[in-house]
Amino acid sequence: MPAAPLNIAVFGAGAVGIYVGASLLAAGADVVLIGRARMRGQIASQGLLLSDLEGRRQRLEGDQVPYQESPSALAAADLILVTVKSADSAAAASAIAGWAKPAALVVSLQNGVGNIDTLRSLLAGRQVLAAMVPFNVVQMEGNRFHRASGGELMVEAAAGLEPWLALFRQAGLPLQQCQDIAAVQWGKLLLNLNNAVNALSGLALKSELSQRAYRRCLALLIEEALAVLRAAGIHPARIAKAGPRLLPALLRLPDAIFTRVAATMLKIDPEARSSMWQDLQARRLTEVDYLNGAIVRLAESLARDAPANRRITALVHAAEQGGLQPLSGAALYRALRA
Repeated sequence: MPAAPLNIAVFGAGAVGIYVGASLLAAGADVVLIGRARMRGQIASQGLLLSDLEGRRQRLEGDQVPYQESPSALAAADLILVTVKSADSAAAASAIAGWAKPAALVVSLQNGVGNIDTLRSLLAGRQVLAAMVPFNVVQMEGNRFHRASGGELMVEAAAGLEPWLALFRQAGLPLQQCQDIAAVQWGKLLLNLNNAVNALSGLALKSELSQRAYRRCLALLIEEALAVLRAAGIHPARIAKAGPRLLPALLRLPDAIFTRVAATMLKIDPEARSSMWQDLQARRLTEVDYLNGAIVRLAESLARDAPANRRITALVHAAEQGGLQPLSGAALYRALRA
């Protein structure tokens, strides 16, 4: 624990933000969640239940969870965990600049690779660190927030993290510091290309990844992305058990072989789904432009094309408008190859 009481603000109380913030709160930290009125009402009336793959079940009553809608709650924070959607990064930076103490440490726990640049450009002079959340969190009935896959938080190495390391360990969220966080973020983005496949399949993650037809779609997207990254001189870090360049071949294996060789990839709760699927179900805009779309933009900057990632981005946008039913693996693969 830090030697003196230090305050944490979680800016963006979605599934990941609530799981991380509530875990820290349960470990004795002084935490405030900042988010929308709808979630504030849910927490006030139902409380929170935290669960995970290892059998954790920890309940927090509504009056145990400090929650604010106004960014003015940032004023007391010594550590700000940014968990807003990528499209809201600039607005979050503006709020932090207007309300937070200049000495507050800002850590981005967002998906994608461009958020840290946005935050830093708008928060000049402040310490802003990039991080990567490897696990999936799904909100379930009864206001249960379930960590449905494994992995440890990875964060850009910095001396400013020292006061927080013990607290995060106590919360079951140990921080693994790394020197090349950009490589880690690109490695995670390669895996996150599956978010769109999962969203369009309509299936739980484990069910989708257990079917070779869908894995072939993901292999195509990753293979294309790797070619673009090579052209850009970017070397993604190894996030899964298999290195990035082995993933396409691994994903294309027949189901019976894949389930044996890649058992750790399928160590996912049967209830887990991607955040993009959750966004489509809630009729919210997704982050596809910051995942598959990031590959498309990088390719364009190199006068190249990334047609499969471009097509799946368009398909997700169609689904956002309610114009697309779940696709079989074969149908999705045909669409990506068209």
